[in-house]
Amino acid sequence: MDFGVFTPIIIALIVILVAIPLIVSSFLRNVEAGSIRMVSWLNGSTRIYRGPGKSLEVPLFTQGTTLSSKAINVDLDITDQTADIDDKGIPRPIKIQVLASAIVSVGDTDALIRTAANRYFAKPDVEQLNTLSDLLTSAGRRAINLLTHDQLFSAKTPGQRSEPAPDSEDDDPLAIIIRKACSKELTDLGLIFNSLNIKVVRSEVAEARRRQSAAEAQASADIVSTQQARRAREAQLEAERTISDKTRELEQTKASNAALVAQAEALKQDALAAQRSAELRATQIAQADADAERVKIAAKASAESEAIKISTIATANAEAIQKVNQAIADGGELYLRYRQVEMLPQLVPLIADALAQSKLITVSGGENGGAGGQTAAQIQSVIQTVLAAQLITKSGVLESGKSG
Repeated sequence: MDFGVFTPIIIALIVILVAIPLIVSSFLRNVEAGSIRMVSWLNGSTRIYRGPGKSLEVPLFTQGTTLSSKAINVDLDITDQTADIDDKGIPRPIKIQVLASAIVSVGDTDALIRTAANRYFAKPDVEQLNTLSDLLTSAGRRAINLLTHDQLFSAKTPGQRSEPAPDSEDDDPLAIIIRKACSKELTDLGLIFNSLNIKVVRSEVAEARRRQSAAEAQASADIVSTQQARRAREAQLEAERTISDKTRELEQTKASNAALVAQAEALKQDALAAQRSAELRATQIAQADADAERVKIAAKASAESEAIKISTIATANAEAIQKVNQAIADGGELYLRYRQVEMLPQLVPLIADALAQSKLITVSGGENGGAGGQTAAQIQSVIQTVLAAQLITKSGVLESGKSG
């Protein structure tokens, strides 16, 4: 296959594909946001394109113009006199200075856009701004001349914006009058009034009132501060009183607790004293019981010892008497006489005393040797008794009785 035949065709197609976009792009123009594109044709018709978008323009056949649709901000410094009158109907104007900013923009209709393009945007930039400033300032002066001082200061708070909505009681009087006064002039320029932002309204009366208001506000603030200070002082005094009452209650409670503690301590000491007394009494009773027990045991032991002693002595006496009698029985008259002779120095006083106490009466005659024999028998009996007693009391007899 011969490709040389198709080469011109391929080149032509490529040229067409490249040329068509270039041609189309030369016919379409970007319209940015915030701008308006006016395209005039040779036949005198005009097409208006609002951005963002594209406008159709054919070179050599159309003429295009770009207008700004952005809002135009105009600063205003308006100084004039108000329409105030006194109580007698005599004019008493007050000098007023108003600082504001007005916002205008190109109209929305095609007619207003064409008017703005021919009458407003056709001027140089400086002249455009001066034209708007003079127009709005003049309208502002007329508005001030129609309003009283109080009406100007009863308007919206500075900084608020009055919109070009239908008139209402909430709209700012100054903005309403300015809008009405300049609407025709702005329309003649192809513009519309959007809003008025009042920044400052100054006057000597206003300054005096402001100073008065400031003084009143300061006085009110001082009064409020004084009241707050008084309330704070009252609250502080109340708090101090409450603290004092609580402190006094605390001290009373402490004193009461101290008294209760002292009373409890006294009761404790009394209880301890009673306990010590009871312990002492118990000790004494125990000691007395122990002493009584010891005395009882000692008495019992003494009694038993005395009983043993008495028994022993009695036994010894009995044994001694028995031994004496036995000795007398065994020794007969010889032993008795021997003991009589041996104990004669001791027996004589005793015999004499015994004879003196016996009160013997001798009656002679009768059996058994008569009275002499009886007397001798009695004397012998006395001697035996005394001898036995002496023998018993002799340590030798007693010791022999104990050892036996």
